[in-house]
Amino acid sequence: MLDKIKKNYFLIISTFFILYFLMSFFGGERGLFSYLKKKNHLEKIQEEEIQLISKIKKLEKKNSLLTDNLDLDYVEFLIRDKFLLGNKSETVYIIKNNDN
Repeated sequence: MLDKIKKNYFLIISTFFILYFLMSFFGGERGLFSYLKKKNHLEKIQEEEIQLISKIKKLEKKNSLLTDNLDLDYVEFLIRDKFLLGNKSETVYIIKNNDN
């Protein structure tokens, strides 16, 4: 048995190295599966970043309407929307959505 191992020493060692490199390539910390998980996570974070940037732009626009040059139409819209106020001749209707 020992003679067979000595004769096939190179084959046994190379087989172990190949198995080790294959396992590292697919399942290691820097392996293929880990790469795919990190790539998916990066895509989700980039989508979230785009959404947050658009929210920031909307808030900056609303803020500029209230601070730089006071836009009276926007202020009137806010008052009507938040406090449900209107003129005396207007009728305010509240529509409730029934999402069942």
